[in-house]
Amino acid sequence: MARFTIHRGTAVPLRRSNVDTDQIIPVRFCTRSTRHGHADALFADWRDDPSFALNRHEHQGASVLVAGTDFGTGSSREYAVWALQDYGIRAVIAPRFGEIFRGNAALNGLLTVVVPTEVVESLWAAASADPVTEVTVDLERLEVRWLDRTQSFTFDPEIRRRLMTGLDPIAATLSHAEEIATYERGRRAHLPLTS
Repeated sequence: MARFTIHRGTAVPLRRSNVDTDQIIPVRFCTRSTRHGHADALFADWRDDPSFALNRHEHQGASVLVAGTDFGTGSSREYAVWALQDYGIRAVIAPRFGEIFRGNAALNGLLTVVVPTEVVESLWAAASADPVTEVTVDLERLEVRWLDRTQSFTFDPEIRRRLMTGLDPIAATLSHAEEIATYERGRRAHLPLTS
C-alpha cells in the first residue's frame, strides 16, 4: 500500500449525496479479481452525461473527490475503492461516509476525510470557480487546505499510522515478526504451534 502523508491536487466536485457503492461501480463490472482495471467503470451509469463532473475537461486529472453526505453507502464492495484509486483519486472528502466503504478505503490506502457540509460546499464552489485550485489533504497535520482556508479533521490514530507508514493490517502484523517468533519459542511444548 502506498504511503499517505500529504497530498496536493485539484478537486472534482461531485454534487450528489447518498452515492452508494453500486453507483460508484455497478455490480456488472465487478468481475475481475484484481485491484486494477476498474477506472472505466467508475460511475459508469452517469458517464454518458456530458455535464457529469468527471466528464468535464476542466476536472480531468483531479485527484481529490469532494462529495455530498453519505458517500459509499450500500453493499460491501471493495471494487468501489479500487475504481476510485484506479481513476487517480487519492482522497475523498465528504460530510459522512458509509462505514463499510470507509473501512475498505482505509484497508486499501484511500483517505476518507469527514468535514462539515459548509466546508464541502466551499470546496465545491472553489473547484467550480477555478478548477486548478489546489487542495491539500494533510494527514500529518490532520488538515484540508484550499485558497486561504484550513479545515481540521479527526482520524482514527491506528489507521492514520498505517496509512502514513504504508502498512496494511497484514504488513503491520508482520512488522512484529521477531516478537511473534519469540512468543512462539516460549510456548509450552505440548501446545499447538502456529506456522
